[in-house]
Amino acid sequence: MATPELSNTETNGIRVGATAYFLPEESDPDDRKFLFGYTIVIKNEGTEPAQLVSRYWLIIDGNGRQEEVRGPGVIGQTPRLEPGQAFKYQSYCPLKTAWGTMEGEYEMRRDDGSTFQAKIARFYLAAAQPAMK
Repeated sequence: MATPELSNTETNGIRVGATAYFLPEESDPDDRKFLFGYTIVIKNEGTEPAQLVSRYWLIIDGNGRQEEVRGPGVIGQTPRLEPGQAFKYQSYCPLKTAWGTMEGEYEMRRDDGSTFQAKIARFYLAAAQPAMK
């Protein structure tokens, strides 16, 4: 079964798209080290500005082990998006298995101080299948 290459969700006018890729040169399958990069695009499709305040990730590896990651901003930034603006960044996720999933949410704040959670739909981290020996 093919896995989706792109996660794409809209919450309160904030669209979040995500795609992941395997980093074989940074991985060591014999030592159970698999590194995945991912690219996120956050776009304000609404009518009001919003600022990304914090992030929450739920990461699940191929063995079902869950890890939660919380923190301020993304890659050291808290981008404020006017209507029509987008912010793109790349990061990475290490796993001990050849596949897993990520999903989560960004806490967004409006200019009036109200906040909401912009959902990040589940996306898949999957290494290419090794050749049979």
